[in-house]
Formats: sequence, C-alpha cells, structure tokens
Amino acid sequence: MTDRAQRPLTLRDVSAACGVSEMTVSRVLRNRGDVSAATRKKVLAAAKTLGYVPNQIAGSLASQHVNLIAVIIPSLSNMVFPEVLTGINQVLEDTPFQPVFGVTDYMRDKEERVLYEMLSWRPSGVIIAGLEHSDAAEAMLRHAGIPVVEIMDTDGRAIDSMVGISHRKAGLDMAQAILKQGYSRIGFMGTSMPRDHRARKRFEGLTEGLAKAGVEIEARDFYSGGSALAKGREMTATMLKENPDLDFLYYSNDMIGAGGLLYLLDEGVDVPGQIGLSGFNGVELLQGLPRQLTTTDACRLEIGRAAAQIILDRSKPDADPAPQNITLSPKISYGDTLKRNLRT
Repeated sequence: MTDRAQRPLTLRDVSAACGVSEMTVSRVLRNRGDVSAATRKKVLAAAKTLGYVPNQIAGSLASQHVNLIAVIIPSLSNMVFPEVLTGINQVLEDTPFQPVFGVTDYMRDKEERVLYEMLSWRPSGVIIAGLEHSDAAEAMLRHAGIPVVEIMDTDGRAIDSMVGISHRKAGLDMAQAILKQGYSRIGFMGTSMPRDHRARKRFEGLTEGLAKAGVEIEARDFYSGGSALAKGREMTATMLKENPDLDFLYYSNDMIGAGGLLYLLDEGVDVPGQIGLSGFNGVELLQGLPRQLTTTDACRLEIGRAAAQIILDRSKPDADPAPQNITLSPKISYGDTLKRNLRT
C-alpha cells in the first residue's frame, strides 16, 4: 500500500492551499515582484507542507522530465555506498538515463535541501537511502510524480518502492551466531544511533536476540564521524580497559571492526579464543587483513542494481506503476574471528 500521489504538484495546488493567486505564488517562489512579508510567509509555508518543488525546466521540454536519475546517499567516505552506486551505474550504463548524486552526511535538513534542488530539475526517478526522512522531504517524494525507490533498508513503510535488507534481522542473526559459539559477555561499538537508523536497527535486533537467551549488552560505545580504522583501535582499547572480561565485540561496521582486530593482534590477544569479533557490510578491501573479520554481507551491489532496474522498468510507456518491495537476504561470513568449534 502507498499513499504517494500519482501526479506532481502544480502552482494551482499551492494557490488553493494558501488562498492566493497562482501569479502571486509564482512571484514568491521565483523571488520576483512586490509581495508582502505575510503573504510570502503563507505561500512558502503552504509549499513546504505540500512538498511542492518549483520546476526549473518548465516549458523547455514537452515531457517535463529530463533523463537524470537523482541518487541521494548519506556518505561517499563510507565504503558501503560506492558499491551501491556501481550497481546503479551498471544497470543505467547503456540506457538514456544518467545518475546524478547528492550527499546528505546523515543529516535530515541537508537531505531536504539536496532533494529540493534535485527535484527542481524534474528527474525521471529518485533513488534515496533510508526510510526515515523529514516531513518536508517525505512530502516532496510523495508528490514528485515520478518513481521513488528507497534503498538499503526494508524495516518500515516505503513511500513508493524499496530495496534493501532487514537490519533488525541481520542483528538478530548475528546474536544467534554469537550465542551458538558460547560467547556471553558482549560489547557493542557503533555510529551515533540518532543519525544512523540502519545501525540502530541492527543494534535493536542484536539486543533482542541476546535477550531471548538472557544475555545483555555489557558495554557500548558510540561515535560520530567516518568509519575509521583508528577509531576502531581507540574505541576497542578503551572498552576493554574498562571492561576486561568481555569475550565478544560487535561493531556496527567493518572499518571500526578491522581497527579493533588490528589492535587486539598487536596486543597479542587470542582472537577468537579469548575474544571474538564481528563487523557488518562485508567490505572486500579488508580481505587482506591478517585474519578475516567475521561480518555480514549487506548485498550492496544487488541493492543498487535492483533499485536502478525498478526505475528503468517504470520508465517504459506500458509500465506497471505498482510499487515494488524487495527484501534481500544477507549472509554471515564467519571468517576467522568467531569460534568454529560449536558450529554445525
């Protein structure tokens, strides 16, 4: 089910919502002409509530759309998203469509600004990371009148289509793997939860899975910033100094997990005998580590390809406009940092 509008909003919709003429609305949105402050405020408030985005190419193209696909992601420094972009580009490469990218830095207000600017050029589709957006961003996406695909996550309701994995299930699956190998004193390290919703959902799945066996997270640490090896080393050293009895560390991503692994190897700690480790994402760059980090493949390439294919299919004249919800199944790669002796 979806309540996404089937046509883009017009000046007439804004005019009707705020009770002023279309010409006045146009003047306000183009910042032209003499309009009172009160009227300007009323028009801008109505446009934001509706999710109206001015059309910067109005009148220039009969279709009112260009062959651009807006792709909005939280980060380019995070090694997760380049592979998603690769999947998108692979599908669109031999088509008339060209992806254009915007970065939000995990900030809702920035996502709102990026989305506003991209939609003003009337792209043929939007691919956007995550299911959590500001009210204004949701309104813009719902009234864009083009295919919208939210990616990376399927734990929630989509505005239109969505492609991703269940991060709660990924956390739950890892909890079961950890418990199966006999670990019981667990520490967690990850990104700032209010901003990284997918990491938060993995943490919720992890804690739920552990709780079913009567096990609680004994230590946790969160940070804001890039997924850095140095940060993983620093956080691991601090956590183990304060909690020396921990026997497993779960990291919200592979990069800080790799930093933790390198720190423990430098300290001569038996991994996974004395302490086990796991990350998340399945970053191929880390395959050159002295030991292979246990991790979960987040299906990044597949997500990018599936999202682009939805946009491509919906662009056809006889296309079925029905939303698609695609949940992929990530798999745990056990590597060398989780005990093997109890696994069947």
